[in-house]
Amino acid sequence: MPVMQIQMQLPTDELLKAVAQLSAPELEQFAQQVLRLVAQRRAPILPQQEAALLLEINQSAPTMEMQQRNEVLVAKRQAETLTPEDYEELLRLTAQFETLNARRLEALTALARLRGVSLTKLFRDLGLQEGAVV
Repeated sequence: MPVMQIQMQLPTDELLKAVAQLSAPELEQFAQQVLRLVAQRRAPILPQQEAALLLEINQSAPTMEMQQRNEVLVAKRQAETLTPEDYEELLRLTAQFETLNARRLEALTALARLRGVSLTKLFRDLGLQEGAVV
């Protein structure tokens, strides 16, 4: 789709209303682009290694779609209505979550080591819930 660049002043709340109209996949793509922009803007003031680790931390988070599908499948499992196909999908999704969590935890650990702080302090510094990798 062609895109035109338009310069205008738009209050943040109006921008948020416009973003709220995006579909879930479009919203995820937009959020990733915003995270990349934040990382790029921090890059000049952050050492390159630190910026790369922050980008990896952000990019290794599971998508909203993955989280929602996981919730549906877990609810079906708890209700004992999980089909064999659902079970296979849940296994695949669980493996994806584990892979993403491992990548994210490795990046978080490397960043904590680089900054010379504990993981607990890093979680606080980044505004992450302590102990929650995903």
